[in-house]
Amino acid sequence: MKYTTTAGEKSTVKVTIDFSKEEWEGAISEAYKRTRGKYTVPGFRKGKAPKSVVENYYGKAVFFDEAFNVLYSQHYPEILEKERANFTAVGEPELSVDDLSDEKVTLTAVIPVKPDVKIGAYKGLDIKKYEYSVTEEEISKEVNKILDREAKTVDVTDRPCADGDTVNINFSGSVDGEKFPGGTAEDYDLVLGSGSFIPGFESQVAGMNIGEDRDITVHFPADYQAENLRDKDAVFAIHLNSVKGKELPELTDEYVKKHTGSETVADYTAKVKERLEKQAQSRGRDETENAIVEAICKTAECEIPQAMVESEIDRMVQDFSYRLMYQGLKLEDYIKYMGQTMPQFRAQFSEQAKTRVLSQLVIEKIVREEKITATQEEIDAKIAEQAASVGKTAEEYKKNIDPRQQEYITNDIVITKLFTFLEENNNMTK
Repeated sequence: MKYTTTAGEKSTVKVTIDFSKEEWEGAISEAYKRTRGKYTVPGFRKGKAPKSVVENYYGKAVFFDEAFNVLYSQHYPEILEKERANFTAVGEPELSVDDLSDEKVTLTAVIPVKPDVKIGAYKGLDIKKYEYSVTEEEISKEVNKILDREAKTVDVTDRPCADGDTVNINFSGSVDGEKFPGGTAEDYDLVLGSGSFIPGFESQVAGMNIGEDRDITVHFPADYQAENLRDKDAVFAIHLNSVKGKELPELTDEYVKKHTGSETVADYTAKVKERLEKQAQSRGRDETENAIVEAICKTAECEIPQAMVESEIDRMVQDFSYRLMYQGLKLEDYIKYMGQTMPQFRAQFSEQAKTRVLSQLVIEKIVREEKITATQEEIDAKIAEQAASVGKTAEEYKKNIDPRQQEYITNDIVITKLFTFLEENNNMTK
């Protein structure tokens, strides 16, 4: 087997593979062994006819397709391994037969490969840095959540509904006067303040009284999952059927000790504050990193293969499916409910998938350019930190680390160092 590689269009590599007469005959023989059981020839039991007899009966090309599969499966992985330093395949190749004779066979594989990204600049940019603080009101609200464990549900009839109440409503939504699929329901239970509906919906229902009718106007986000509703205003006619509120127990040291293990309300409050502050730091860090990557991507040029986009869409659809499962729904039922087909559903993730792929390619390029790596000392320190968090020694913890976890730890260190480098080398404004 001999092969040559040439750069193709749109982030592809063309591999031309020549097989000798002996290799082709060997593939034909292997194809016969794999498929002979499905051929019936008069005078022979099924699968027992010699190769030459089957070829005479069904035609010389009877084993060709399987022979091509034999050559592909035997040699394509070997080629990818040899060329690993030159390109990375990101999808299945398009195969064709360029030559087929008694003397040789030539196959061509057009392979989508990971593209090189050109970055205009990744230093000296003006970028926003996000930081979040935690208010006493937020801490108090989080602390009081434990009271829900023994809260009693009571009917509310003497006041308007408010955040935290469960309202039973009828609603009918329309855009430009036309009702849309999924926008109408009766006797629907909604917890106000839960964020279950699009922004603005629950806050406008709050304040209604039982039996009241109200029209509210909301705006669907530009990235809303239903493409026909993106970035549009909608009017919902609301009727409030009933309201249920919560009667909460008193927050005492005894209650806190029973439900959280903390000795006092003050101890528990301190733990809640620490947790919320860590979440705020994590949120600020994530949004800052997103802002950095977004700013750099604006300077980047890249021809992204559709195979990479489709793979990212696969992951996004799978994540969406998992979230639906937690709500007791199936993806197929959700798509049908939204009046969509699977291709239409996948299409709405396309632009976001392209953005994610470009972001990853930009990150990988800068890591290579700046030669950012994780040292063994840094890896050992991270392992020791994780071991301590579960009450084990580093030696004990290492025994259960598989290669994928080791790779995750290494990547985590590299990405942390990358964003530290980018923050230090750009103009970050809080």
